[in-house]
Amino acid sequence: MSYYRDTLSAVVRCLSAETIDNTSKQAWQKLVTTGYPEARTGSGLSPQEQRDMDCLLHARLHRQLSGLDWAVLVAKYSTHKARKVGAIGFVIPRIESPAPRLFVSKAVTAWAIPELRGVEGRRSTDMIVLPKAFYCMNSWDPEARPEPTRRRWRNELKQRCEALVTVALRRAEAVLEEEGVLISEAA
Repeated sequence: MSYYRDTLSAVVRCLSAETIDNTSKQAWQKLVTTGYPEARTGSGLSPQEQRDMDCLLHARLHRQLSGLDWAVLVAKYSTHKARKVGAIGFVIPRIESPAPRLFVSKAVTAWAIPELRGVEGRRSTDMIVLPKAFYCMNSWDPEARPEPTRRRWRNELKQRCEALVTVALRRAEAVLEEEGVLISEAA
C-alpha cells in the first residue's frame, strides 16, 4: 500500500515525526470520545498509524542514507532545533569553497535557517530565528573583500547545498521506492 505522494512530503513528514508530543495525557482526556470513529487519512491509515509509519520511515532513512545525505535533509527540512543545529554543524566542514571558513559557516547556516521577513522572533517558540544582523554578509568576511566576491561565494555555497539536497532526495526516493510507500503515478 502507498502512503506518501512524493519523496519530499515523505521526508518532511518523517522529520517532523520526531517533534510530535507523545506525552501522557490527563485521565479525563482519555475518557472523552466525540462519538465519531477515528478519521482515516487519504492513505487509509488512522492518524496514529500514519505517525507510526512516519517514525518507521524516519528510522529507515536515517539508517539507509549516508551521514551527509541525512544531515543535509535534517538541516534543510527538520523543525527539531537541536537536530537542525547539529546537522548544520555536520554539513559545514564538508563544504569546499575558496571562501574563508567563517564565511562558509555563516552561509551554510543562513541557507539552512533562512531569514523570515517581518519576523523578530515572535512567530513561534519552536522555530530557530536568527538575529537580522546574522544575515549581513559584511560580518561573514573579516578581510572585507569586495561585495561581488562575497555574493559569488554565497551563491556558489547555496548552489552546493541545494545540489546536496537534490542528491539526498534522490537517494531517499530509492529507499522509499524499495519500501513501496510512494504513490505511483500510474495509480
